[in-house]
Amino acid sequence: MIVEDLKSEGELVRRAQHDREAFGELYEIHYSRIFNYALKRTANVQLALDITSITFLKALNQIKKFHWRDIPFSAWLYRIASNEIADHFRNGNNKMAKLDEVAPMLDAREFSDEIAEAEEELSKQDEFLRLHEKLSELPDKYQEVIALKFFEKKKIKDIVEILGKKEGTVKSLLHRGLERLKEKMQ
Repeated sequence: MIVEDLKSEGELVRRAQHDREAFGELYEIHYSRIFNYALKRTANVQLALDITSITFLKALNQIKKFHWRDIPFSAWLYRIASNEIADHFRNGNNKMAKLDEVAPMLDAREFSDEIAEAEEELSKQDEFLRLHEKLSELPDKYQEVIALKFFEKKKIKDIVEILGKKEGTVKSLLHRGLERLKEKMQ
């Protein structure tokens, strides 16, 4: 995102703190990214939809307390989504449903575009579910950095902002996480 876009986003965030329509614009801008992130972290369409909804509900409820720091608004959303994912798995809800088991339960009319895109993306890569299974066996701290770096294609500086960790810590977590994932994949 270039500086002008960041400045525009800052103005939109300030408006959203008092105007729900402005928050709706933020929702439209960031929904797909947060949904795709949640889907890639969980490999479960329904869970990704739930996490995305909770993420935006929490953001809406807390937007008045949000302080703009010239960092993309998405960093805050990714952090909320990461925390929701971690909470979900920490509470013992770590069973992964296969996409074809979940799809019949969804209201296809409401989310048909997102579901079709998600199914297409997951079906393109047979290894994705195997990789995800092995990734989900890693501690959350490694899952987060790997997902942000490789699934969301975030730069280290963006991951630092999203997770609120030091650059050296993020690089170390990424290196160790990749080593552990490599071991599990063999």
